[in-house]
Amino acid sequence: MTEPLRAVKGMNDILPPESARWEWFEHKVRALMRRYAYANVRTPIVEPTALFVRGLGEVTDIVEREMYSFEDAMNGDRLTLRPENTAGVVRAMTEHSFLRDGGKRLYYIGPMFRHERPQKGRYRQFHQVGAEALGYAGPDVDAELILMGRALWRDLGLVEGRDVALELNSLGQAAERALHRTALITHFQAHADRLDEDARRRLHSNPLRILDSKNPAMQPIIEAAPKLIDFLGAESLAHFGGVRAALDAVGLAYRINPRLVRGLDYYNLTVFEWVTDRLGAQSAICAGGRYDTLIGQLGGKPAPAVGWGMGMERVLLLLQEAGIEVPPQPPSVYAVVPGPAAAAAALRFCETLRAAGVSVLMHAAGEASWGSMKTQFRRADASGARYALVFGEDELARGEVACKSLRDPSAPQRALPLESAAEWASELLA
Repeated sequence: MTEPLRAVKGMNDILPPESARWEWFEHKVRALMRRYAYANVRTPIVEPTALFVRGLGEVTDIVEREMYSFEDAMNGDRLTLRPENTAGVVRAMTEHSFLRDGGKRLYYIGPMFRHERPQKGRYRQFHQVGAEALGYAGPDVDAELILMGRALWRDLGLVEGRDVALELNSLGQAAERALHRTALITHFQAHADRLDEDARRRLHSNPLRILDSKNPAMQPIIEAAPKLIDFLGAESLAHFGGVRAALDAVGLAYRINPRLVRGLDYYNLTVFEWVTDRLGAQSAICAGGRYDTLIGQLGGKPAPAVGWGMGMERVLLLLQEAGIEVPPQPPSVYAVVPGPAAAAAALRFCETLRAAGVSVLMHAAGEASWGSMKTQFRRADASGARYALVFGEDELARGEVACKSLRDPSAPQRALPLESAAEWASELLA
């Protein structure tokens, strides 16, 4: 017997009924993006490796340890399965000169890939929703993107302060971070004997990332470290003040977290995270910020930009932990077909209903028989459909179909004329 093949570790199949939860979430996202007038963008899953090395930074966890990179055997190109999509969107905007006529507001939904240790809500193939506003420099757009996140939580049934909370910081500009970097190195060098392996590795390459350490033994040293906000100049503080003023104006609560940094090199000024305490130590469910230098860094005409990304698996897990049930979407109608003599008429009639917008699950014959009426009604009830339409021999002879309610036992069975199905089909949706 041939051994069955299995999915790659950390890359999961999403099957019904779980896939219905994903469709519901994606529908909520698309409806939100329409309200905010963000247009959909779709970029390749495979990109040149150099895009991420140049865009994310060589000394980042993603580039150093997590990317799925390979050499194309056909032509020797170095390629990578995208570990995130901001760099890909920027590459697309630059390649097609898409910002030549002004800023663009865009969103995407799709799979990303990182070779991490699989754990609940974090997988090697994971899925992200992302929103990017390119060509806009003002703090108002930073605030718009943050508020878009709040709107999505509300659409999903999550509550700020109970299920999610906003954390905010500013990374300033490169020159300000350089001064802070020097101060950080001096501080951590003074405690070199207490640094863990990761911190020692990052000390001179990316000391800002030490602040993001979750190692309990490191926390006293990190708490005493110089804070970046103390190194910000007037323009950076004014931008941060503009973001805060916009959020205050709409009553959105937030916490300024001076330890909030981004693991990617391209961020500056505003950074933010929506966090939760329902999913353990990995609290962030949506993270973003401003990346004003990335477009120029990747070869485009320099332009400001800001955006965020959220992991779909983690949001769906949060909904589950918060007790938020996704509404089921059963068919409206189950078509009961007693035998082959009724099959053609039933199929033709079901197509009329579907064209009128009615969801119809039609009974299918088995290899041996069509099954008894009792079996078909049992399946009709299990499908969740509100009505069963019975294509019996007598009903068809009269040009009718019997309509039986599956959810209201007191409702009488009705005979509905086949020829005017398009006229009464809407009743099955009520």
